[in-house]
Amino acid sequence: MSLPPGFLDELRSRLSLGQVVGRKVLWDSRKSNQAKGDLWAPCPFHQEKTASFHVDDRKGYYYCFGCHAKGDAISFVRETENVDFIEAVRILAGEAGMQMPERDPEAGREADRRAGLAEVMEEALKFYRLQLRTAAAAEARAYLDRRGLSPEAQARWDIGFAPPGWQGLGDHLRAKGIPDDTLIEAGLAKRSDRGGKPYDVFRDRILFPIRDPRGRVIAFGGRAMDPGDGAKYLNSPETPLFDKSRTLYNHGPARTAAGKGQPLIVAEGYMDVIALAEHGFEAAVAPLGTAVTEHHLMHLWRMADEPVIALDGDTAGIRAAHRALDLALPLLAPGKTLRFVLLPEGQDPDDLLRARGTPAMQELVDTARPLISLLWQREVEARPLDTPERRAAFDKALATRTATIRDASVRRHYEDEIRRLRWDLFRASPGKGARRRATPPPAKTSALARGGLSEEALRETVILAILAATPAVMDDFAADLEGLAFSDPARAAIAHDLMTGAAPADLRDRLAAHPQIAICPAIRRAGDLETARLCLSEELAKLAASRGHAVEIAEAEADLAGEGAGEYLTRRLALSGRARDRAGRAGFAEDRTAYERADNGALVDRDERARFAALLTEIGFEKPGGETT
Repeated sequence: MSLPPGFLDELRSRLSLGQVVGRKVLWDSRKSNQAKGDLWAPCPFHQEKTASFHVDDRKGYYYCFGCHAKGDAISFVRETENVDFIEAVRILAGEAGMQMPERDPEAGREADRRAGLAEVMEEALKFYRLQLRTAAAAEARAYLDRRGLSPEAQARWDIGFAPPGWQGLGDHLRAKGIPDDTLIEAGLAKRSDRGGKPYDVFRDRILFPIRDPRGRVIAFGGRAMDPGDGAKYLNSPETPLFDKSRTLYNHGPARTAAGKGQPLIVAEGYMDVIALAEHGFEAAVAPLGTAVTEHHLMHLWRMADEPVIALDGDTAGIRAAHRALDLALPLLAPGKTLRFVLLPEGQDPDDLLRARGTPAMQELVDTARPLISLLWQREVEARPLDTPERRAAFDKALATRTATIRDASVRRHYEDEIRRLRWDLFRASPGKGARRRATPPPAKTSALARGGLSEEALRETVILAILAATPAVMDDFAADLEGLAFSDPARAAIAHDLMTGAAPADLRDRLAAHPQIAICPAIRRAGDLETARLCLSEELAKLAASRGHAVEIAEAEADLAGEGAGEYLTRRLALSGRARDRAGRAGFAEDRTAYERADNGALVDRDERARFAALLTEIGFEKPGGETT
């Protein structure tokens, strides 16, 4: 059975050899470096006690230094499962979520046709390389020299030149017996609307060959020499060989360099990639005439866990960074993310390297910003945060973005980190959203105090214990918690850990060790959202009322020293005291009330509902059977 062109390449790009092999071996943790895809284990093909079987997960190959077994994921499945080639591909395709193609008798002929097109592209490259040495390319050579590309560098990158004429390449290849249809199919020529011979796609341009990961020339990118040309940069049209949404410039060499530990850098164009590689950043790639796509990200993550997106610091570069951010969010996985370098405005990597050298670029790469940092900055700068409505829009925007993350563990950590950043932002900048609350004088101890805790300290500890018991309720009370001033730095630190997801697992048990806290229904029914909401609302109200009354007393004491005393002051204190008493009357002792759920979903006291029904019956409004008269 023949497989369609590109099927195996796509299969290999989706698979992790480490995961395939990992089902059969136990990795040697002392010798392996999983972050770099460098994995070692005892060989599954022969008996041994030492780890001589090596997997290079980034390159997708294995080799045993003992029995010399070697191959890729397909050969590994063939040998370990004792199946043929097609069956091994079928097994791996199922793991990769790919549909096996139906038998296609044309597939073999299609593969031959693609191989023929690749040979034509190599002939075109030879022609363009020769043209760079001619008198017609004098200005092109001068341009490359001004950009810092020596003749040796030009040779390393196979840079060529397309002469200004309309038929230069076409006539050359026709003389070698290559028909016009093949030139058009390869993307080297276009049909004439006037009925003449097909004309060259590239004219009067410096040409950069574009290769697939295996090193075959599949397309060209051309930089116009005429300033009046409508397209400064022009890529080959899409062909059976070239799909720009799946192709990265310098893919193969960058994969090799990334496998040796170099940072994988994604730049915007050919000259940026060449400049980076010539200055030692050999794991540099660029998309081709399009923004980064999902296919690009899959290729990038096969090469490195955290590719660095290096873009110009202007408006267009920032927009491109934001597009890459939004594209990557749903695809994030444990260990797989992006980092971002935004260069000084008006500079690209080539400009920076020529002006300030390798150390400046290395510093930017070393300090590249994590994806969440860019996401946070974008949303913070998108609107003022000085009103509840704007802060609500801010919260909604962040929640919408994080909800797109498909991996549950990554999504949870993003939510925790955003909660921490939000806490820090609003606590540090009250004018932007945190509630301003007067700090009351220390509360006196009361009958509630046990073990040295004041009433205020006990309330604060109950609130923390409820949050520890049911963390999911935090988002419902985020605004109240952000503005809550704790009377003790230790409790403030616990609150910060809870809000940021850094609290220890046994925090609830430690807080609930206090007898007056352990009886709270929300502590005993940990994880019950409804109970947690009710108890937390009650405790926040009690704490606010108690603090409000304390502030009133403090102000009354100050007024009594002056001329402000009188009936008004007495009335204020009486109202404040009654409010405090009402808030504190409920307590959080054992709740023995029997509830049932009404039609609208609310919890209703069962005895109270029965008494109300009896009253309706007594006055003739409702019959005992429940029918309305």
